[in-house]
Amino acid sequence: MNTFYRNSLCGELNASNVSETVRICGWADNRRNLGGVLFIDLRDRSGKVQLVVNEENQEVFATAERVRNEFVLAVTGTVKHRDQQNVNKALKTGEIEIEISEIKILDTAATPPIYIEDNDQSNEAVRLKYRYLDLRKPKYQKMLRTRHQTASIVRNFLDEKGFLEIETPVLARPTPEGARDFLVPSRVQKGKFFGLPQSPQLYKQILMISGVDRYYQVAKCFRDEDLRQDRQPEFTQIDMEMSFIDKDDIIAISEEMIARVMKEVKGIDITLPMPRMTYQEAMDQYGSDKPDTRFDLKLIDLSDILRDSEFKVFSGAVKKGGSVRAINAKGAQEKLSKKAIKNLEKYAQIYKAKGLAWIDVSDGEMKSPILKFISEAEKEAIFEKTNAEAGDLIFIIADSNEIVCTALGQLRLELSRKLELDLTDMYNFLWVTDFPLLEYDPEAGRYTAKHHPFTAPLTEDLEYLETDLEKVRADAYDMVINGVELGGGSLRIHNQDIQERVFKALGFSTESAWEQFGFLLEALKYGTPPHGGLAFGLDRLIMLLTDYDNIRDVIAFPKTQNHSCLMMSAPAEASLDQLIDLGISLDEL
Repeated sequence: MNTFYRNSLCGELNASNVSETVRICGWADNRRNLGGVLFIDLRDRSGKVQLVVNEENQEVFATAERVRNEFVLAVTGTVKHRDQQNVNKALKTGEIEIEISEIKILDTAATPPIYIEDNDQSNEAVRLKYRYLDLRKPKYQKMLRTRHQTASIVRNFLDEKGFLEIETPVLARPTPEGARDFLVPSRVQKGKFFGLPQSPQLYKQILMISGVDRYYQVAKCFRDEDLRQDRQPEFTQIDMEMSFIDKDDIIAISEEMIARVMKEVKGIDITLPMPRMTYQEAMDQYGSDKPDTRFDLKLIDLSDILRDSEFKVFSGAVKKGGSVRAINAKGAQEKLSKKAIKNLEKYAQIYKAKGLAWIDVSDGEMKSPILKFISEAEKEAIFEKTNAEAGDLIFIIADSNEIVCTALGQLRLELSRKLELDLTDMYNFLWVTDFPLLEYDPEAGRYTAKHHPFTAPLTEDLEYLETDLEKVRADAYDMVINGVELGGGSLRIHNQDIQERVFKALGFSTESAWEQFGFLLEALKYGTPPHGGLAFGLDRLIMLLTDYDNIRDVIAFPKTQNHSCLMMSAPAEASLDQLIDLGISLDEL
């Protein structure tokens, strides 16, 4: 037998192959000796199939008896129907088995430190240390196939639309804005550093100035930031840029691409065009710029009702420029105990709310410790504004607009979990548009870019760049799915004067702007087309398509929360010779 040659994959065989002689290779998933008959489940990336050998075939039987889990095998055999009583309907290949005529052990295997099965409950640190074994599990093999399929669909779609795939440098200039860069010291120019790209943003804009017109890249990006369930220090994004377009063109192409992915990978038809909502509408109604619209629980503004209330917690917040807002959890009274409500108060405090008031609605009446501070007219107005009915629970927060919206926005998500709302098989896509261009950073003592400093302001807001920065909105747009930002982009500044005005609003002097971004400002002088683009997080998209809730599960070799690769023990110390080469000395801490 040709040891390494195969003509079939394990999981692709079925009843149509009966009587065929096949050669397959893979790992022994399980071995069962039933006394005279021996069964082996053989697994490869496509799935698994049952092998069988009788003791009459002495040489083959003797070899098969030596097989243990995770041995690597090459097998030749004949496809046969299983006996009807032995058909396994849970397995794609469950109607057949392979009667072995030849078997070769290509490699033996030590007992694995984790179980090679989908329901393995091994500690995550152990699984990541032995990631090559973890990836053998059927669910991760399926994930990797889905990731490949998705990238292929995206490439084919963008090719059809006239995009060029162009690679941009990984060694770039460190950036002063955005998240923290990973720095790479230069050996040739000692004391100077490259920055690994947080995105190909400036390169793709330069490509538009170069006349490329339509660019894309499945790009590796890097951010040296603290990790969460949906963050990694290195990640992949589907990066796009287009010239001679407007926002509607970019949105139309992007949602058509995602609709094709959802159809071909999940078999789900997405209704186009997707709904749109401004940033202000999203914050006012959902308390989030990435709202989960699968359920209601919208924020209700009670500020006008309580502006002059004798209850100073409410009226005081409004008079300071804040607001009083509520959520009516319909029918929640019978589902949330007093203890659960207390826990919700603590939950709201995580997001800086000083307190959480609640009102229990029963048979047209309201019950709450705060009602003694509120007039009858205010009670009636609250009752009407919140559309209160018997069995409802109304939750109220008063504070600055930012704290109220953020705390209630998080509270509605927590309520959806506590009320066990059925959100399965729901995919609510929407666009959030017209973000603030800038946001004030009290620690830095200046305004910073909400997205990045190359985002174009809305034309009608340009007049506020020197007079009222908080009024300036960005010509930006994010695609949101079920409360997760799937991708975001904007129209870009294509005029040198406007770019310099934005840099000035961000606190750059003319000199510092040219020092940091002179190459861009210089390029903008030589005929720049109107352009814009968008980037989708490929990892987040795969999470959506595979129903995982942790980004580590959809990356072949992920990092842990402290940026470690447990499999390779990275990062690691550099040798003294390497440090000397780079002109780096390490001070003892």
